[in-house]
Amino acid sequence: MLIMNIIGIYRFYADGFRSMTTGRVLWFIILVKLFVMFFIIKLFFFPSFLKDKTAEEKQDYVGNELIMRASDSYAK
Repeated sequence: MLIMNIIGIYRFYADGFRSMTTGRVLWFIILVKLFVMFFIIKLFFFPSFLKDKTAEEKQDYVGNELIMRASDSYAK
């Protein structure tokens, strides 16, 4: 019964996407925007400065940041 419902839902959406005309262009635009947001912007604006550090240095950095942010939130 559950599998039949899942298959029915899948067929409903598959038929809907198959018959779209304007929607395909809009979904393409959405996917391009998501790609730009998550891959391109991350590469240029959020470099991974922890990748060349050892595991212990990473742990120390993350621990210190968590402590500093927690103490800053209590100070406000």
